Amino acid sequence: GCCHLMATSRSVSNISISIKATSPRCSTFFKKNLLPILTVLSIFLGVALGLTLRHTSHERWNEREVMYVGYFGELYLRALKGMIIPLIVSSITASIGKLDLGLSKKIGLRAVSYYIATTVIAVIMGIVLVTSIHPGTGSEKGSLKMGGKSEVYTPDILMDLPRNIFPSNIIQAAFETYKTSMIPPDMEVNSTHIAYLIKKYNLTEEDLPPVYEWSIKGGYVRSTNIMGLLVFAAALGVALSKLGEKGKPLLDVFQAFSDASMVITGWIIWLSPIGILSLIASMMVKISDFSVMLGQVGMFVITVLLGITIHGLIVLPGIYMLLTRKLPFRFVANMGQAFMTAFATASAAATLPVTMNCLEGLNKVDPRITRFVLPIGTTINMDGTALYEAVAVIFLAQVRGLALSMGQIITVSITSTMASIGAAAIPGAGVVAMVMVLDVVGLPAEDLSLIIAVDWFVDRCRTTLNILSDSLGSGVVFELSKADLKAVNDMNENTDDQIVLKEYIAVEDLNNIHNVNEATESRAV
Repeated sequence: GCCHLMATSRSVSNISISIKATSPRCSTFFKKNLLPILTVLSIFLGVALGLTLRHTSHERWNEREVMYVGYFGELYLRALKGMIIPLIVSSITASIGKLDLGLSKKIGLRAVSYYIATTVIAVIMGIVLVTSIHPGTGSEKGSLKMGGKSEVYTPDILMDLPRNIFPSNIIQAAFETYKTSMIPPDMEVNSTHIAYLIKKYNLTEEDLPPVYEWSIKGGYVRSTNIMGLLVFAAALGVALSKLGEKGKPLLDVFQAFSDASMVITGWIIWLSPIGILSLIASMMVKISDFSVMLGQVGMFVITVLLGITIHGLIVLPGIYMLLTRKLPFRFVANMGQAFMTAFATASAAATLPVTMNCLEGLNKVDPRITRFVLPIGTTINMDGTALYEAVAVIFLAQVRGLALSMGQIITVSITSTMASIGAAAIPGAGVVAMVMVLDVVGLPAEDLSLIIAVDWFVDRCRTTLNILSDSLGSGVVFELSKADLKAVNDMNENTDDQIVLKEYIAVEDLNNIHNVNEATESRAV
């Protein structure tokens, strides 16, 4: 009995010791992962709150009520978006200016090659899936809303892209983007929306004059010209690098500004749980009908999600492993906060500060890489968007009973790639880019009405894929550039040593001169 009691007391003491040993680990884990845990909880709470609010009233929620629910989310989004311009301009300028120009070219080439390759793969995958699954086959053509032509003209979109790359006023580029509009001849109206014209003048599609007879009017719309700012910042960084020592003080200012912007971003990120909860709840309240996710459009959503899943879980990690010889699991897990923010905001640009913070803080990617590569990736690397556009266009053709030729499918792939790359420079990027692809294969823009009801969900998924591609791209470029970065670091250390040596020699020379003067004076005395 005594032995049994002693054995029991030992086992109890062992359990208490193991609990004491485990509790600090749990405490450390929760402290380290507090923000991701709170963010995940906020997503579930947001869904629950939104569904609860939907069932509190039998009537549909109006815009004002939805605005109240999403108010804190709006503030969170505004804070994040407010950091986009400071981060892009300062980080691109400082990164390019502080790197050797030859190395900047190497890094830029590696990044752009990765972006183009992954985008092309995404488009091809989307085309293969949609032509294999046939989500639009067997649907009724009457389900589409028929209407007139679109006011979007593909040549104008393509020509507006270089116009925005080279803005005439860099200050204006911070809040306005150039857009070419078309005005029908002999019609004195302010609106250029063709559906409006058809309704007002009781016209048919045939009554409208050919598009080449319309007047062209250039103007600006409220939208940050990210492409123009990016090109200007890159040019400024190259110029400051060329100036050498003369440009160093201004480069230091941009570097300090970039670092300060990241500190502010860190503060904003801690507002993520509240902001994401508010955004998700307002989104759930705003949805008019969940039934559109079923049936024909549901098959379209499944096709897109299947493509996103394969590209995100197999293709991109495979490319990362192939180029870096490393497993991507920990790297991807550390990006969780960025993925959740991307899903909640549906904006790669708004997620940029969070992505940068995760890469530098958790994945230890060199800031010279992230602050150079990420802004470019956010602007031109849109794997999810390209995949979505390719699937959507062929799906809409299937719904209309049209069989696209191989030449048209190749055209879709090329145009989807171009449209996704140029999307950031176009106001209303997603819709306008999609209209551009539809126009190339001769489908009317009104067909978008079939899939626009599910775009709120698909947009969040494709944005998350865009962030994953940007993040893994930064990791790939960092691993491939490690030797080059080390060489630059060694060169800078040697330069610093030479400066210290020169200063030491200068001080020694002054001491020698002083000693000689003292000796001369003593002899004279």
